[in-house]
Amino acid sequence: MALVKVATIGDLPPGEVREVEFADQLFALCNASGEIHCLAGICPHAGGPLGQGALHGEMLVCPWHGWEFSCVTGANDIDEELTIDKYPVVVRDQDVLIDIPAR
Repeated sequence: MALVKVATIGDLPPGEVREVEFADQLFALCNASGEIHCLAGICPHAGGPLGQGALHGEMLVCPWHGWEFSCVTGANDIDEELTIDKYPVVVRDQDVLIDIPAR
C-alpha cells in the first residue's frame, strides 16, 4: 500500500463529495463535517459513480438509483451487511492522501 495525493483540502469543502481516480480505480472522497473519508467509487448495486453523488450528512448517495452508504463505515443505510470498501486518509499540510491497496 502507498499513500497517494489525490486532492488538496481546499478542493473539498465540508458537505462535498468528489470523484478521484488513481491507477484506473475510482474513489469517492467525502468531507463530512470537516472529516475526510475515502470509499470505493463504484456502487455495488448497478455500478454507479459514487464520487458523482451527493453527501447528506455522513451518507453518500449514489447518483443513479439513490442507494446510500455511510462514508464513515461504508455500510448501506438499509442493509448494514452490504458495505463498500473504505480506505485510510491522511491530511498532511493541505494535501489529501489516500492509502491505495496494491493490486
